[in-house]
Amino acid sequence: MNPLERLRRRLRGEPVDRPPNLDILMQRAAHHVGRPLRRYYLDHRVLVEANLAVREAFDLDVVQAISDPYREASDLGLDVEWPEDGLPLRRAPLLLAPEDLAGVRVVDPASGRRMSDRLEAVRLMRREVGDDVCVMGWVEGALALAGDLRGDAPLMLDLHDRPEWVSELLELLVGQGVAFARAQVAAGAHMIGLGDSIASLVSPRQYRQLALPYEQRVFAAVREAGAIPRLHVCGDTSHLVPDMARSGAEIVDLDWMVDLGRAAEAFGDGPAPCGNFDPVAVMLQGTPDEVAEAVRACAAAGGPRHLSAAGCEIPDGTPDANLRAQAQALRELG
Repeated sequence: MNPLERLRRRLRGEPVDRPPNLDILMQRAAHHVGRPLRRYYLDHRVLVEANLAVREAFDLDVVQAISDPYREASDLGLDVEWPEDGLPLRRAPLLLAPEDLAGVRVVDPASGRRMSDRLEAVRLMRREVGDDVCVMGWVEGALALAGDLRGDAPLMLDLHDRPEWVSELLELLVGQGVAFARAQVAAGAHMIGLGDSIASLVSPRQYRQLALPYEQRVFAAVREAGAIPRLHVCGDTSHLVPDMARSGAEIVDLDWMVDLGRAAEAFGDGPAPCGNFDPVAVMLQGTPDEVAEAVRACAAAGGPRHLSAAGCEIPDGTPDANLRAQAQALRELG
């Protein structure tokens, strides 16, 4: 059973040889192959090299064209600094004032410098793994992208002060997300993840107004294109679980603060729960035995379609032994 078959069968609730491993690795992947982060972010060949290497080393069921939240934002005009071996830094918001939105237009992903680089990563990954391993592309949710362009704190104030302007902004950005998602599926992605990290900061009512409708539109396009939609919202989303189940995602990532058993029960026959042991306290700082115990506990709580992963990105510096402990625990569960 190859990794893509394993994933698809698991999503259908069919027997598999072991639960799939959908850990997200970015900084950890770059440093696994001794590459500085700047090259990982800006050169698709390094991104592909790193993701193929960690998939092989740690028995992952996915290769990932995911690196940072600024692909779409950079091509829309956001000024980003790329340190040689550090996280990207937004120099200043693109939308300093509401009237700045008038100068923003949806960019063709094939012509955007950073979006086209991700398309090249997806194409190269698909050539390397074919239909044996799931190739995952990525887009930013409209609300998360709005925070990137405006700044999180100003955007939160805008929700109160100028809600109609926020709606106009989100309408533009969901168009960018749909276009980028479709382009990645056309390039060869089997799965599209959508990151909407800022959504964990809003109330259920605000989520239903400001995040959910736009996630649903992107995921409808992903399903129409024939790919698997995956929703990723960092942080404590316990208050959003019922609404996240209606996003149209087939996979919903849950961070470590969420009660995995309750979420799986709430999802029912809807999306498959993914996660959710603590990436820092368990994967980075724990022992191999503690990792294995956490993997088994999540598998028991998550139900028959559960997908294994840390609650969020695997931290840089995570020991090889801990990642291998996860892989071994999954084989034993199989």
